Amino acid sequence: MKRALRAELHVCRMCVEYDTQVAKHCREPTAEEVSDKEHANFCDFYRPRAKAWVAPTRPKWIRRAPNSSGLFGKR
Repeated sequence: MKRALRAELHVCRMCVEYDTQVAKHCREPTAEEVSDKEHANFCDFYRPRAKAWVAPTRPKWIRRAPNSSGLFGKR
């Protein structure tokens, strides 16, 4: 199984209600406080924020990989 498939998607920091400027870092007044905001949790008010996850840059070995047409021949 790839590591990306085990990613924690339900995380406070990825929620539209996450705000470090308010109490408990959540704008939802009735939400239970979550102590660890960087790991998965089960908040009923979770809604993913647009562009909350940014894909990491491609590893150098992929960028340096030869063109696949050279490996498999041209058609």
